[in-house]
Amino acid sequence: MSTSKITRREFIVRAGAVAAAALPLVGKELGADSPSRPNFVFILTDDQRFDAMSCAGHPFLKTPNIDRIAREGALFKNAFVTISLCSPSRACFLTGRYAHSHGIKDNRTPMSDDVTTWPRLLQKAGYDTAFIGKWHMDSQEGPRPGFNRWVSFKGQGSYTDPVINVDGVTSKHTGYMTDILTDYAVSWLKKPRKEPFCLYLCHKAVHGPFTPADRHAHIFDHIKPQWPVSSQEDLTGKPDWFVKRQQMRRGKQTDEEFAEFVRRYYATVVGIDESVGKVLAALDELGVTDNTVIAFAGDNGFFIGEHGMLDKRAAYEESIRIPFVMRYPKLIKPGTTIEQMVLNIDLCPTMLDIAGVQIPGDVHGRSLRPVLTGGAKDWREDFLYEYFYEPAFVTPTIRAVRTQRWKYVEYPDSEYPSELWDLKNDPHEMTNLIGDPSKADVISDMKKRLERLLRETS
Repeated sequence: MSTSKITRREFIVRAGAVAAAALPLVGKELGADSPSRPNFVFILTDDQRFDAMSCAGHPFLKTPNIDRIAREGALFKNAFVTISLCSPSRACFLTGRYAHSHGIKDNRTPMSDDVTTWPRLLQKAGYDTAFIGKWHMDSQEGPRPGFNRWVSFKGQGSYTDPVINVDGVTSKHTGYMTDILTDYAVSWLKKPRKEPFCLYLCHKAVHGPFTPADRHAHIFDHIKPQWPVSSQEDLTGKPDWFVKRQQMRRGKQTDEEFAEFVRRYYATVVGIDESVGKVLAALDELGVTDNTVIAFAGDNGFFIGEHGMLDKRAAYEESIRIPFVMRYPKLIKPGTTIEQMVLNIDLCPTMLDIAGVQIPGDVHGRSLRPVLTGGAKDWREDFLYEYFYEPAFVTPTIRAVRTQRWKYVEYPDSEYPSELWDLKNDPHEMTNLIGDPSKADVISDMKKRLERLLRETS
């Protein structure tokens, strides 16, 4: 099935958006503060695993504020990134395009002023826009096109007493990064305005080295985390790159070292959840919560010992799956659970669709409106995953295709063997079926899907 195929319902929605964009007086006639124009708040975290939320069933982490978004809106159970790396994925969220299209393929490439982003389009449509947090496009730190308010920093920044650029002026701040960014966000939300707003809040957390706020430093001292099942898998026949990435196996780390690593990671997430709570409280205080599209997601997954790894990049589930929840009662029924596969590139067309702003023709993602309303009878059956080799890292260039059951992975610039994973019967991806003669038809089908997806995304 072609991922570019859209339902009749979605065609009508897009056609309506195009028509609206062709009538520039419509917005003025409605008035900038018309209740029919929703506000937007998007909160993005760094390296937060798909299961690092209590609403996703985590055994000890409690995230009541993220859970509120899911409880009053939708939880996406199968959300993925199309590339598991900070800068490229962030550009995917902004543009709705694959990395090979928008050009940000690594963490060292600045974003061109010519790139179209959905906040930039909302700004042109009369929205008051703000970017607050981690931009992370090479060394860019000053204001970027599309945002009326700019609060950011160069590269990774620091958790404690960070240097922050506010509307072009750089200065040192005192305190904890997550708290500082949250205070800026809440202050901006509460400023007087007549036009609708779009807040793009990107946290540094939970990127390593994991540094929780002092108040959270010891909240999980009583927890004794268990090593994941795949941490001790048989490495026989595994390619060199895979073995070299084995940074977190029992024997290399003691049980206590592993436990402390895990505790600090999740303690850092707690600060994020508190931030979400403060943003929601500000929206409640302003009385605009129900007229605001609120979305929360992570920029990529993260290994905590699975396959003996940490970090991300690889095409395994822990790396490519992300947390994703959304709330907008005018469109989403409370307690909605979304089973379909959704992607980081879907955020851009979704926000533009809801805003009634034309979706650019080069966008690869799809509006989630039919999924959110339960009317998606024709949704994607597969998607493309990609990663581009970085000299400083071991992971080779990757191309992969995932369906609900199968995942096919190949390494086009190397002689490493391809991989076929049966996600239904082998959810931890420990038995590579690429050499199984009985899977020849599956492999052939997955290769054809990969070729089609590459063709469709240019």
